[in-house]
Amino acid sequence: MPAIATATSPVPHPTITLLQTSSLASVVQGELERMILSGELAPGVKLTETALAAQLGVSRGPLREAFRMLDEAGLVRTEKNRGVFVRSLPLEEAMEIFDLRASMDEIVGRRLAGSMMPADLKEARGLVDQMEQAVKAKDAQRYHLLNLQFHDRLVEMAGNGKMTAIYRRIIKELSLFRRFNLADGALLPVSVGEHRQIVKAIASGDPEAAGRAMFDHAMESKERTIANNLKRQGATPSAPASHLQSGGKRAPRQR
Repeated sequence: MPAIATATSPVPHPTITLLQTSSLASVVQGELERMILSGELAPGVKLTETALAAQLGVSRGPLREAFRMLDEAGLVRTEKNRGVFVRSLPLEEAMEIFDLRASMDEIVGRRLAGSMMPADLKEARGLVDQMEQAVKAKDAQRYHLLNLQFHDRLVEMAGNGKMTAIYRRIIKELSLFRRFNLADGALLPVSVGEHRQIVKAIASGDPEAAGRAMFDHAMESKERTIANNLKRQGATPSAPASHLQSGGKRAPRQR
């Protein structure tokens, strides 16, 4: 008598299961990162597995893997026996990141001056135009996103993949802190003017001018961050912000 075939549910291969879990964890990580960087999940907030699993419609496995990736990215901190929390970036660490960013931006400006393709220069100018429109519309959130896109594209255009990866990581960390910079609408016209000067300096083909424009912009952002932090705390700076931490505008080099 011939054997009777029976339908059975296929057992997923361990590698496939791992890939599926990893892919889902990446999606969850991306969504949590968006929520953190947008301020939807504020610094200091505890990430509760049960609530987030239900909200995102996933099991705890991918969620825990997403927590691990966010911890490695510096966006959350894991405390033993307490849980996972959105990081509160200390002012001192934010200032260190600004100093690092300023040095990287100077390199980017120097690399782009004289070598930026016409299409890339047009794109950069277009982003600044959109930033000016956001200023006129008093849309600080859109301005903030365009600001991030502008700098990210310039670093990408510089053509150093390793620097781009490092830059993106520190900017994500800095976003835990610096979104307060643009809360005051009065700062937007100042900021957009600095971006216009950056594009002008790069287009001039002068590596030193372009590097200095990008370095100075990063340091101005640093000083605004210090001033805004003191303002939120109800304090008044008794000295220029640059005195609170090493750094400041770079003096022109002697030729």
